[in-house]
Amino acid sequence: MTGNVLLWAGAAALALAVALLVISLAPAGAPRGTARSLAAIDESYSRGPQRRAARVRRAATRSPHWARVLGGRLSPASAAASLQRRLDVAGNPGSWTADRFLAAKGLGLLGLGVVGLGYGLLISHDIALAVLGIAVGGVVGFFLPDLVLYNAGLRRQEVIQRALPDSLDMLTVCMEAGLGFDAALAQVARNTDGPLAAEFTRVLQEMQIGQGRSEALRGMLSRTTVRDLRAFVAALVQAGDLGIPIAKVLREQAGEMRIRRRQHAEEQAQKVPVKIMFPLITCLFPALMVVVIGPGILRIAQALFHVNIGIP
Repeated sequence: MTGNVLLWAGAAALALAVALLVISLAPAGAPRGTARSLAAIDESYSRGPQRRAARVRRAATRSPHWARVLGGRLSPASAAASLQRRLDVAGNPGSWTADRFLAAKGLGLLGLGVVGLGYGLLISHDIALAVLGIAVGGVVGFFLPDLVLYNAGLRRQEVIQRALPDSLDMLTVCMEAGLGFDAALAQVARNTDGPLAAEFTRVLQEMQIGQGRSEALRGMLSRTTVRDLRAFVAALVQAGDLGIPIAKVLREQAGEMRIRRRQHAEEQAQKVPVKIMFPLITCLFPALMVVVIGPGILRIAQALFHVNIGIP
């Protein structure tokens, strides 16, 4: 009993020392300008970007300052730029900002570390297992937000990939009906939903604040990883530089996108038999072998080794 009390006292003292060290090393303020500047142009014209920016600022102030500092101190020096790009690829979901993400990493580190410590002390009563639980829980809690952000980025890019051919068809129809590129892009952004429509809206808003069309389209590429979208933007930029009619380029690109979508669907269909084979072998074939070959094996054992197994 006395040993457990000493272990708990030592763990509490260690946690208090770490918390005091983090608080003492924390700077007076944390930068929050990047997420604020990008939040104002994430929504379409009618969705109130000012309300979204205010919501992001309120969410950033609610995140614990010491957790943000802890996550920032344990992250590499070059993690800020890559973190903002990963947030852009994921679409800056909800009220996620760089500060809130770092705070989540710090809270995950401490939270799962405490869980590992409690498991080692309360269940196993082993100091070595408690230390191992702190290490494993801290590492898992620190990198779990990265995994969640990576998964959100993958799902968003898949949605963009699926929506791209239909959006290009609508853009081509609008331009062939007599609209300019900016007006046609606004029609596509207004009449479609999803992350691709949000990206088109952001391109239009960036052009409204003074950016050129090529720079705004290249900025969209920095927030996506879809190869077909990169090919589409490269064709548009090249057509604008060479003076080629954009409507003709769009029609060719839309045709290629439909062909690629059909080829992608055929590729996924060809992968189905290979994916089914592994669960089929591991789950169905053993039971089938037992049913089909089992009686034969029993009869052979009875005939050769004179084993009485009850088979007539």
